[in-house]
Amino acid sequence: MTGAATVTAGGAVFSRLKTLGVDYVFANSGTDFPPIIEGLAEAAAQDIDLPRALVIPHEHAAMGMAHGYYLMTGRPQAVMLHTNVGLANGAIGAINAACENVPILLMSGRTPVTEAGRFGARTVPIAWGQEMRDQAALVRESVKWDYELRFPEQLPGLLDRAHAIAMSTPRGPVYLSLPREVLCEPTPAAGLAAPVSMQPVAAAPDPAAVAQAADWIAAAERPLVIAQRGTGGDATFAAFGAWVTDWALPVSSWWATQLALPTDHPAHVGADPGPWLAAADLVVVINALAPWWPDRHPPHPGARVIQIGPDPLFARFPVRNFRADLALAGELDLSLPALFDAMAQRDGDAAALATRRKRIAAAAADARAARVAQAGDRAGPGITKALVSQRLSAALEDIDSAVFSELGTTLGTLERRAPRSWFQEPHSGGLGWSFPAALGAQLAAPDRVCVATMGDGSYIFANPTACHQIAESLELPVLVIVLNNAEWGAVRASVTGLYPDGHAARANEMPLTGLSPVPDFTATATASRAWARRVTDPADLDAALAEALGVVRADRRQALLDIRVLPG
Repeated sequence: MTGAATVTAGGAVFSRLKTLGVDYVFANSGTDFPPIIEGLAEAAAQDIDLPRALVIPHEHAAMGMAHGYYLMTGRPQAVMLHTNVGLANGAIGAINAACENVPILLMSGRTPVTEAGRFGARTVPIAWGQEMRDQAALVRESVKWDYELRFPEQLPGLLDRAHAIAMSTPRGPVYLSLPREVLCEPTPAAGLAAPVSMQPVAAAPDPAAVAQAADWIAAAERPLVIAQRGTGGDATFAAFGAWVTDWALPVSSWWATQLALPTDHPAHVGADPGPWLAAADLVVVINALAPWWPDRHPPHPGARVIQIGPDPLFARFPVRNFRADLALAGELDLSLPALFDAMAQRDGDAAALATRRKRIAAAAADARAARVAQAGDRAGPGITKALVSQRLSAALEDIDSAVFSELGTTLGTLERRAPRSWFQEPHSGGLGWSFPAALGAQLAAPDRVCVATMGDGSYIFANPTACHQIAESLELPVLVIVLNNAEWGAVRASVTGLYPDGHAARANEMPLTGLSPVPDFTATATASRAWARRVTDPADLDAALAEALGVVRADRRQALLDIRVLPG
């Protein structure tokens, strides 16, 4: 730090993170943090600019906030947790981040190795109780790189390396363990603001593979595009919409976790790829972990499959046997524009494309009409998830917003048109994701309305007391919508899917799915001074949404709607 020849390694961490462009450190501190805290206090006394350290009262929330912040900004943030127990609580967040290629600089302290005789040695019984032989094993399958700091002078180089690896294709979280004794040792201050020593690798596809893909797509008579994790940044998103229009390519959003195409685009044929797969002679898969359901959506036997994405074969997943007759590996912002450019050099049959374009637009319109019909009526006997999705869509019309849905509202019934306006829970299924992710997004984009929609089980998993406290403490005016059916709806659907005529499907109360008696979620929210309402009548839904949005937009205050929805 300024004016000092050396600083403790604990004091150096934040200085180097600042050089790396980190804005926030989401921290849940413990007895391993004294050198970190002392370093922060010293920097404050010397008016040194560092990333803002935020007290996050639960580790899962810290990981979710870093995840959401990245989704809004494209910049990885740091998370600091307490030894093995804090890391264990953050492990689900690491699993989610790894599944979605979200880079996070994850760190946790390590209990002191020495019992006495060294500064920073063990002082309290938990230092014995928290020691592990291999603490990093808690997250090793979910991170791209892990290491334990051995000497204080390693710190700048290791953080540079961690950041570069996290941001290299395919992106993902990394982990650095920080023993307390090492954090207490001095390290030179002079190099902490030096230029970053290592840059990330942004992979781009083989030009020959791009040319082959362009030939196949141009020649296809019945192509299909399946996009699951978006189509890159804002410029690529716009170019993708123009490309699928020009080449008359239907786009399915099967289990989409990010928006690839406006839901009202004439090429967006909806979530179900089944009918299109059955006829397709070419399938273009864009960054999709599971692009279809193999038992339900068998592709046409003669179809060729092109897989495009940062890791088109998804190598970190042990079993994923979707065909790849051609694979284009690279960042979507490099791969897709290269493909668009290659296809601009090819000619299509204008008449055939016009006919196909008209057919796709008609099918897309029919799919939208079916979604409207499915939503039901505000005068109906109860509220469905589809109705909430439709009415939230109307309420958010012309509002700059981002919706984080976790077993909550449904893409398509909820219209979304802009990049970074829709995010669904990661396919890893670590519940409790959407609420803290929306908090992180709100921190990154304070002028955008950030909405977290989730089932009642997901709300419980989010550690809502902690999340509401964070929203109040950081003045983050998120809108939380709990679609409350008093059960594990996804579990019920899975059971009825496998045993549609089974005993469980016919039972008055399905085993292991009920969540009654339902807690008063409005009381949880109001404990942190949130505006909160319960909605049970479909006729009250529009007014409740309007009032809640008024609170978050005008009053800049968090709000919660507990909406009782029908099962299913």
